[in-house]
Amino acid sequence: PKPETRNPKPETRNPKPETRNPKPEMREDLLHFIWKYKKLSLEELVTSNNDSIVIVDVGTHNHLSGPDFFNAKLNIAGQLWAGNVEIHLKSSDWYAHNHEKDPNYNNVILHVVWEDDAKVFRSDNSEIPTLELKNYISQSLLRAYKSLFDKKGVTFINCEKNVAQVDSFLMRNWLERLYFERLERKSTFVFDVLQGSNNDWEKVLFTLLLKNFGLKVNGGSFLSLANAVDFPVVRKLRSDTLQLESVLFGMTHLLDDDAIVDEYYIQLKKEFRHFKSKFGLAEESVQKPEFFKLRPSNFPTIRLSQLANLYGKQQSLFSKIINTSSLIELYRIFEVSASPYWSNHFTFGKVSKKSTKKLTKKFIDLLIINSILPLKFCYAKQLGKDIDEEIIRIIAQIGKEENSIVNNFKENGVTISNAKESQAILQLYNEYCTQNKCLRCAVGNSLMSD
Repeated sequence: PKPETRNPKPETRNPKPETRNPKPEMREDLLHFIWKYKKLSLEELVTSNNDSIVIVDVGTHNHLSGPDFFNAKLNIAGQLWAGNVEIHLKSSDWYAHNHEKDPNYNNVILHVVWEDDAKVFRSDNSEIPTLELKNYISQSLLRAYKSLFDKKGVTFINCEKNVAQVDSFLMRNWLERLYFERLERKSTFVFDVLQGSNNDWEKVLFTLLLKNFGLKVNGGSFLSLANAVDFPVVRKLRSDTLQLESVLFGMTHLLDDDAIVDEYYIQLKKEFRHFKSKFGLAEESVQKPEFFKLRPSNFPTIRLSQLANLYGKQQSLFSKIINTSSLIELYRIFEVSASPYWSNHFTFGKVSKKSTKKLTKKFIDLLIINSILPLKFCYAKQLGKDIDEEIIRIIAQIGKEENSIVNNFKENGVTISNAKESQAILQLYNEYCTQNKCLRCAVGNSLMSD
């Protein structure tokens, strides 16, 4: 790195440490937090070589490969430097990670460590200034950190004893950001399907719907069905519900029982044999769905029939969904039932008490949360459009999901009002709480700052 200015070297002074207690158990994420938010005594900072340090800009936190902070600006020994900052627990970690051999680290202008146990050099043998943090950190910050990660009495998440104290405005903003993080995470799958379908958005919708019609138990099976059936086949058959049902049932091995003699079942088998030959369908790669431990309303027979009827009723399903910005209109699109045969059946050949197998509002909500909004988000993203407000408006009108994670947060005093917040809570728990990323979380940050 080249200095931006060349000023005379000022007189340096020795640091005045607050205390010199034995080194506590330390993690690198705390050092990142300390540097990022300047949680250190900024007065009289010096390097291990006793050169003064003034932090002009800590730089941009990098969560990917390469130095930990990009584009920092530091005045070291009266000279302004621009470059990167690398953070380790010990100076010797520089060599343990082979940074001296990596040209990406040649622009490091400061090595920030908890313990300086070795001099560090770039690949050109120039020494990198080192800041040893342990003499500049307050004991109150270390106590807050220890308290946050103290597992004693914890049954759910690290901050369960204090999360209810977090400012409500901060929490609402953090949850909204987390909801979009979750959407971005889901968009990876959406764009993978889009790429695999030669940019056929209707195929993407079909795949998302099939996967989510299967819920957790049969999501994998229904996804294997979506992968095994070329969408042009669906396009050709969707105007005739029985024909589409025959392919969906046949491909999932639900028409393999020769002992069933129901007229509907026999007709489905006949249609499937025809279309299997006509379109060269191969069901070997499709996983047979499960019935065990499912409520009858979630049986794969019912869900596949409902999906076939949805496509039979809505011939322009993708365009209708994309052009709809109202939750009420989305509910209307999904007002469908399984075929008449299923009014007194849950499985083939076995009569049951008569009931309409209509998509419930709760199930439609799940489809909107997990299929429709990710689809709309990704489609707008590809077109360069911003529909964040539309997405927030829709998701905020949907009731919160009920599951053990959401319920545990509620029991610990977190207010969860709608599906946007329950989705955000799932993102928070899975991507932060379970991975101990408390210092990347606004809640943990707030508790460390109190």
